[in-house]
Amino acid sequence: MFVPNSMLKQLYTLGSLKETQNGLRFSLKNRIKSAHFNQILNLSINDQTVDNQKIMIALNSEQKISLHTLKHNKGVEFPLGAILNVFVDGIFASQSKTFNIHITLSSHPFGDIDLTIKDKVSLPAPALHEIPRSIENDLHPDMVQARQNYVSEITGVTPKKLFNIDVDLDSFKGNIEHFCGVAQVPVGIAGPIKVNGEHATGEFLIPMATTEGTLVASYNRGMKLLNKSGGVKATVVDDAMQRAPVFVFDDARKARDFGRWVTDNIDEIRRQAEATDTFLKLRDIEQYKSNKFAFLRFNFSTGDAAGQNMVGRATYVACGWILEHYANVKNTRIINFFLESNMATDKKSSFINILNTRGKRVTAEVTIKRDDLIEVMRVEPKQIAQHQRVASVGAFLAGANNTGLHSANGIAAMFIATGQDAANVSESSSGIIYSEITEAGDLYLSITLPSLIIATCGGGTGLGTQKECLEILQCYGPGNALKFAEIVASVALAGEISLASAISSLDWVTSHEELGRN
Repeated sequence: MFVPNSMLKQLYTLGSLKETQNGLRFSLKNRIKSAHFNQILNLSINDQTVDNQKIMIALNSEQKISLHTLKHNKGVEFPLGAILNVFVDGIFASQSKTFNIHITLSSHPFGDIDLTIKDKVSLPAPALHEIPRSIENDLHPDMVQARQNYVSEITGVTPKKLFNIDVDLDSFKGNIEHFCGVAQVPVGIAGPIKVNGEHATGEFLIPMATTEGTLVASYNRGMKLLNKSGGVKATVVDDAMQRAPVFVFDDARKARDFGRWVTDNIDEIRRQAEATDTFLKLRDIEQYKSNKFAFLRFNFSTGDAAGQNMVGRATYVACGWILEHYANVKNTRIINFFLESNMATDKKSSFINILNTRGKRVTAEVTIKRDDLIEVMRVEPKQIAQHQRVASVGAFLAGANNTGLHSANGIAAMFIATGQDAANVSESSSGIIYSEITEAGDLYLSITLPSLIIATCGGGTGLGTQKECLEILQCYGPGNALKFAEIVASVALAGEISLASAISSLDWVTSHEELGRN
């Protein structure tokens, strides 16, 4: 596998050089791709070659081993994100403030790697009220108890419910740092809602985690109406996840020519990106030019994972190949490069994603009989349709990116219940509402969610209650992301018709007075 030198240099962790009882220690972190670490072929510090017998290594927090043992074991696995600590005996910080380190490594699939680094010894700084933590096992019950005691000592408060933990601590690995307790969020059940999707077909109970009174009742009322109309027709129309690097040039002409080169070399760029993950596919690369900048938006499909981290790693590798190979183009020079230009708009709603999709683009639609609307909601179709038109003008005047009323309510409640990244609500709740009166006098209503970012595996979806909520929805595990997307959009539509009806029938305030006060 080809990896450019600009990326290989990132293996060394700057600032990791520390003094130990016997000498020095520094760290190498695999930031590229899971690999096999074979051997340290050569190490010199301040131009002095270090004897192999004075070098030991330790992967993450494992026991130190000599290079002889490493050779006997035929190396060690070096997973993505793993840290290889290198210990050097006999060299101390008192000998120098700054150290020039040259190290040659043997690995697969990267081959032999030469790194030259200048680093300073990091001295331990006393921390005021430092939070207790453990590198070996930060989720050990003793460490959790230590942090609980720390909170009590610092604040004078000992939370009883927050600290009452009845969960598998090991299940939180990779989901939380400095863990000390569990927040309790009430979960209500709405529905069932009937969904007529291409992936979600049937009736589904909807778990909703919220502390907002009337929310579950409102969505439940909307589902009742949609069910009387035969259910919701839901369709996923697109699926993409982005990372948007930017390349800086001397002038606009060079940025333009770079874009042409990217188009000509898309096949190799795709091969480099897709080599990082078997579930990931590079669909295309959008290009936007401004000033002397070339913005690229890499569009990937990511299977059943939300995929932000997957596409970041893939784009990183692809851009490394670009940086290495474009340097050979005559009379061109890339001045600077950033992996993310803010044009993917992570955790921020944007019009580019409303137009071009981020996550799942899904539409839920229904035709509601006039008599059913009057019976359940006590409002005429023409009143709903007029309110939707007026509300669209209001949203436009306010500069909103949403022509609906409150899609964030239902989406946030489902996200919290099912272990989604709650910050993605900022993008996922962008909603485009459309309504019309049919020739029969009924109400057609639809909502499009153009940037619904969800997952049914990975992240927080495997945690205890979150997994169970996904199982209630019959959506846990691989192969269910599109199904889940259709259900979420259908729930959002139920919330829209319920609130629109409450506003149009003047029931909105009275409903909150009855159910939402405490």
